[in-house]
Amino acid sequence: MNAPASQRQLGAEIFQVTTGSSEPIYRQLIEQLRRLQAGGQITAGDAMPSVRDVASELGVNPMTVSKAYSMLEAEGLLVRRRGLGMEVAAQASGNSDIESRLELLRPSLERIALEASQLELDAKSVITLLTSILKGK
Repeated sequence: MNAPASQRQLGAEIFQVTTGSSEPIYRQLIEQLRRLQAGGQITAGDAMPSVRDVASELGVNPMTVSKAYSMLEAEGLLVRRRGLGMEVAAQASGNSDIESRLELLRPSLERIALEASQLELDAKSVITLLTSILKGK
């Protein structure tokens, strides 16, 4: 049976991990998928890359990826299709309001603020660098 025409097969490159981070890898995967969904880069029906593909691409234990997928399934962002793998759930609508998307960014910005403070950097310099980085994309 063929997949619906509207369904995209996502690749493992949608994920990136920081191995030296204090945040566990499975949490990094969960947060990245939440942000991709909130920003509209992934949509309902998109087929997720297999656990094996993601683990191989990122060089992590497959159980780590499986844990992230299971937690996302439990919260309703992903749905398991018997024999076909995971896909983005129908109720997972992208482009949520700006306040919701900003809240997803808050933990990262709090870490940046802490690091900037530890490095004794002033807010203006950090904001200038962030602006420069944002414009570069």
